[in-house]
Amino acid sequence: MGETPISAAVRERMDAWLAKGLKHFIDGKFVDSASGETFSVPNPATGQELTRCALGGKEEIDLAVKAARRAFKTWGRMAPAERGKLLRRWAQLMIEHKDELNYLECMDVGRPIREGIHGYIERVAHNIQFFADLSEKYYDEAFVLPGYTFYTNRQPVGVAGLITPWNMPQMLSTWKIGPALAAGNTVVLKPAELTPVGCTRLAELAAEAGIPDGVFNVVHGFGPDSAGAFLTQHPDVQLISFTGETTTGKVIMAAGAPTLKRVSFELGGKGNNIVFADADLEKAMDVTMRAAFYNQGEVCLAGSRVFVEKPIYDQFVDMLVARVKALRMGDPLDMETTLGPVISAEHRERVMGFVERAKAQGVECLTGGHLAQGLPAPYDGGYFIAPTVFAAPDPSVELVQEEVFGPVVSVTPFTDDEWVLEVINSGRYGLSSVVQGKDISRLHRMAQRLQSGNVWINSWFVRDLRVPFGGMKDSGIGREGGMHSLDFYTELQTIGLPTA
Repeated sequence: MGETPISAAVRERMDAWLAKGLKHFIDGKFVDSASGETFSVPNPATGQELTRCALGGKEEIDLAVKAARRAFKTWGRMAPAERGKLLRRWAQLMIEHKDELNYLECMDVGRPIREGIHGYIERVAHNIQFFADLSEKYYDEAFVLPGYTFYTNRQPVGVAGLITPWNMPQMLSTWKIGPALAAGNTVVLKPAELTPVGCTRLAELAAEAGIPDGVFNVVHGFGPDSAGAFLTQHPDVQLISFTGETTTGKVIMAAGAPTLKRVSFELGGKGNNIVFADADLEKAMDVTMRAAFYNQGEVCLAGSRVFVEKPIYDQFVDMLVARVKALRMGDPLDMETTLGPVISAEHRERVMGFVERAKAQGVECLTGGHLAQGLPAPYDGGYFIAPTVFAAPDPSVELVQEEVFGPVVSVTPFTDDEWVLEVINSGRYGLSSVVQGKDISRLHRMAQRLQSGNVWINSWFVRDLRVPFGGMKDSGIGREGGMHSLDFYTELQTIGLPTA
């Protein structure tokens, strides 16, 4: 193994922890499934088993929801400052154990350590810290009439069911846990079955921080006909927040409809990257590479389809191909590794299906387009795909229209702004876009006309927790971030009283 910032002591300690297997965290205790069943969790970088995890179902979800319901009676009435003190202690423990959490994320997801070592766990902790602070600062309103006054009162809603994805499990889980708990709700978290590791360690730290029993629960398992389905159907769960694929979001909405569950969905995306002829090519290339290949392209915001203005198209493509060929695959813990594996063998086949169908349709593959080759053991058994670039002058092809969620990018030339807007806005997704160039007026005109919930100018994936985040069309319902999150996790009550 090459240079790594994770010490041998941390690796050995966490490897021993993984060898014990993972359990559910229900009512402040780690428990096995009633059935005794477990499932295998692979290391995507090697294809070998990383650990085994308890397989939950209806019984475990019911136990967790009942525990959360009991805990809500106390947690929901606690002063925000009291809740905040405990949540901030939890966040501090995350920082104190950041090397462990970074290591587990690399093992769980395959993310190169160089992407996470500077700030990832700090961001995971900040998700908790920020909402602990914000919950103490939001205010109610009063409306005074002659002889009568109305005032508002925010109340926590109840038990929040959180279902989180596998691509950034710790960050995207705490993104939901933070506002849910800070607002006074209790939580049942169902992490993705492919990446249960980091969230289990976070549960241990929650117990160490003194989070009361039942306030935060974790149940492991699958989605359809398993833990995820039972959580969305449970009559004592009032809210469902889900990040994941659009089709699954529709299923969850239908499952929660009989009990009128409140829902917040961040769903699929097909991120756009528009590069105008006046762009600074070196800076535009930096943004493009990060947007397309960060976390192996397994990001809902990934700028996987690039539209380049015709005068610079050939130069841009040549630069992009050269940069992509220089990406290095291998051990995620090696600081020289710049591209990790995709999450699973099944997902590898899905991504390669897009690649092969694009080739069959005559889309020109400029580099990549195959599984990784020549990696040393044990990484030759991992789920690596060679980073791939397609030249796609016809934007109607599947590769340009559908979410691939892997290290695959398409590049399409354009000459007319209206044409690009039509191509993008006629699609079913509307999560994110990037526009790059030097004409500020043109950039803002384009940004404001794009049907994207998030648009970055000459940058990508710059996030501030005060800022609303979410998608349009098939990319989601609702917004997360700042007061938008607290609005979702609270019930706004109006109280009126005569004053004369």
